[in-house]
Amino acid sequence: MSVVRVGCVEYLNARPLVHGLDQRSDLFSLRFDVPARCASWLHEREVDLALIPTIEYLRGPDYRIVPDLAVTSDGPVASVAIFTKRPTTAIRSIAIDSSSRTAVALLRILCAQWFDIEPTFVKMRPDLPAMLKRCDAALLIGDVALFTEHETTDLEKVDLGEEWTAMTSLPFVWAFWAGRPGAVEPAHVEALRAARVSGEAALDEITAAHGPDDEDEAALARTYLDTNVQFALNGECLAGLKKFFGAARDLGIVQQAVSVRFFES
Repeated sequence: MSVVRVGCVEYLNARPLVHGLDQRSDLFSLRFDVPARCASWLHEREVDLALIPTIEYLRGPDYRIVPDLAVTSDGPVASVAIFTKRPTTAIRSIAIDSSSRTAVALLRILCAQWFDIEPTFVKMRPDLPAMLKRCDAALLIGDVALFTEHETTDLEKVDLGEEWTAMTSLPFVWAFWAGRPGAVEPAHVEALRAARVSGEAALDEITAAHGPDDEDEAALARTYLDTNVQFALNGECLAGLKKFFGAARDLGIVQQAVSVRFFES
């Protein structure tokens, strides 16, 4: 059985999908980084399989998806949001943290189809005060968005997962395992499924190991893993994924239509 080179997302919300995989050196060799970097590794053939932002699947027309596994939300996701002092309909410019291209694509779709605005997008580092000094709103993702306190300020946090579900009545798929045909065998798929099962049963352990040290933030992280994100790629999620891909194509974010295809299991 070949050892598969795997690009793993370092964010807390991806940890349940890799729980215990570091003990399977017979099957996997793991590397960790932010979502965009994992996608770059896959595109550049530096890894065989990666947990990629879903929009990146459309950049590799021959990719296959590992069935049943993903990072999804059905309603508020908490970790992908814009922070704004203006009403959403009055936003003219948004500073974007571009380390997840899926979040940026979703934001563009929501602006066009739900918020009915045409803002200017400005790429910036995820520094909220600097972003809001330059723009009306700021897109943050991952742990930064999850732990940014906004209740004590005059900022509104607009949750993009919640807005997508309000617009479509469907879940949103943020990331999944993808690779080229033949990159993984059924034994690899089964091990990845087993990692998810063990990860979902070990959320306390995962939060303690990879969550924040602050007691209040740790409690928030534990609730987030249990409530805001899910890890199964079911039929409703696939419908949401296809709707997202169609909207991205309609807006010219991607040029080609690509079929959703899976590895054998």
